[in-house]
Amino acid sequence: MFDDLYFVATKYTPDVSLQCNGRMSFIGRSYPENAYEFYQPVLAWVREYFSFSDSSKNVWVDFEISYFNSSSSKIFYELLSVFDQYNENFAIKVRWIYDVDNDNAQEAGEDFIEDFPALSIQMMVLPSE
Repeated sequence: MFDDLYFVATKYTPDVSLQCNGRMSFIGRSYPENAYEFYQPVLAWVREYFSFSDSSKNVWVDFEISYFNSSSSKIFYELLSVFDQYNENFAIKVRWIYDVDNDNAQEAGEDFIEDFPALSIQMMVLPSE
């Protein structure tokens, strides 16, 4: 088996936690200079996880991204495509968590729900402070 993968958040990148127990999270802001370069190991890990994991495992994915650029949005779409690809064999639950005042994040979550109707994506609103 392979190891969990963690990236600590920076000013431009989110906290990423990919665990072999099926828990995955992306929390923070995402606007790296080169989104593909930053997320390439993440995409590789996720693909490897589904290739070698027991399909009886539940998978929980949290996206709590307060700000992201268009390059990151494309990567999130690619990640959701991978989850959608394995959705029949794994019980995958995605939570798209956004601030009540963040219309862009809300719209992106709604778009992802439309783009991946077979994938369980739950919208969750954080209360305003």
